[in-house]
Amino acid sequence: MTTDARAFPQDARAALQNVALQGALTHLREGFQVKRAAAFSAFPIGFESLREQGRAIRQSSLSRLDDLLIEFESRIVANGGQVHWARDAAEGREIVTRILIESGARTVTKGKSMVTEEIELNAHLAAHGIQPIETDLGEYIIQLRNEKPSHIVAPAFHLRRTDVEASFRAKHDMLPAARVLADRPSLVSEARAILRRHFESADAGITGANFLVAETGTAIIVTNEGNGDLTRLLPRTHIVVAGIEKIVPRLEDASILLRLLTRSATGQEISSYVSLMSGPKRAGDADGPENFHVVLLDNGRSKLLGSPAQEVLQCIRCGACMNHCPVYGAIGGHAYGATYPGPLGGALDPGLDGLPKSYHLPNASSFCGRCDSVCPVKIPLTRIMRHWRNEAFAQGIPSRSFGFGLKLWGIAARRPLLYTRFAKTGAWLMRWIAGRKGHLRSFPILTGWFQVRDLPKPAAESFQSQWRKRRSGQS
Repeated sequence: MTTDARAFPQDARAALQNVALQGALTHLREGFQVKRAAAFSAFPIGFESLREQGRAIRQSSLSRLDDLLIEFESRIVANGGQVHWARDAAEGREIVTRILIESGARTVTKGKSMVTEEIELNAHLAAHGIQPIETDLGEYIIQLRNEKPSHIVAPAFHLRRTDVEASFRAKHDMLPAARVLADRPSLVSEARAILRRHFESADAGITGANFLVAETGTAIIVTNEGNGDLTRLLPRTHIVVAGIEKIVPRLEDASILLRLLTRSATGQEISSYVSLMSGPKRAGDADGPENFHVVLLDNGRSKLLGSPAQEVLQCIRCGACMNHCPVYGAIGGHAYGATYPGPLGGALDPGLDGLPKSYHLPNASSFCGRCDSVCPVKIPLTRIMRHWRNEAFAQGIPSRSFGFGLKLWGIAARRPLLYTRFAKTGAWLMRWIAGRKGHLRSFPILTGWFQVRDLPKPAAESFQSQWRKRRSGQS
């Protein structure tokens, strides 16, 4: 199970009342939106042209996904590696665990990977006596705190420096209690020293993949900390876990998508490290794993092919949609109860985990369209979320009160005279409650709506009435 958003309404309300979280969310604009805008405005050729190229590459890749995956597998095998196919999360966990047990691994370093979060790999490894250590700084911090990522690019985005200091003091109890951890450099330095020991002693390394290249059998990861290279090069065994949709035909295609990914995610022209992995260490290589495995995960992705939600599989996991989403900006990532929060989760999670668990997520949108406008590969996220809304209603998933309210509205909407009378009565009642105030702060119905917003006082005369008077020549 990767998503269970049935508690989303309660969790969202709690997030709105969380003062520390609200403070962290104010940095979304400066940390992501402004940097992304600057990166694309400085792009030497038209950004829209690059987006269109990216969209075309991803659409073409999905249209021949089976052939590209088979080509990728053949190249990996030719390079001396092994490919494993996982139909679902359980099978993915079992494959990785079996590889580690057979190789005698007891400690594993991990690069940041949303797919391993999706299949809940860490808990499964720990249950089988294998210790996983997250090596991305943000992932390492939330692992110490036993939390889930709140963002797919910046997993510890919701935390303050003082939160990190408290976690380090609690978990790094082998270090002097009087040490100074008053700023970010000191925290980073301490984490680096701790993680270095794990890099040197790990029996195996696990990474995800930003892209898989069919023509060369290459997995590509992008990082800014160098932890990805240490995770994949130092241990004897390296395992790549990736969704089947990450495939692209050629290295040239990956290079175009990389330009879109880094600018959209962090506002960088390119990340500090771009690592290409095509197999185990060869004769004469100074470093690298002796054993190289790639686990290709389906977990509901193939069901989306050919469906109205297929285009969500084009996603390159940059996080731009959530960085610009007003709903995510108000409640953060944890409230969604999902591996993939924000507009991406609203479009993807129902397909992976089913609507009964994720019904609230495609409804957690203002449908302002900002996610569509910033998506580097032009995924129509709002259209896909509307599809899931329609599917949920067709399956009768919304609450009884919601369905009953829609039926009443439908009865009135099909009868113009009745609808007009209801509208007039409602507007009169709202004006009476508002009194001399210019806005309405509460109403006998729609109480949840009024909890977080006001409504302007309705005009004394409706638009239609004013229009009819104007058409008839009355003043």
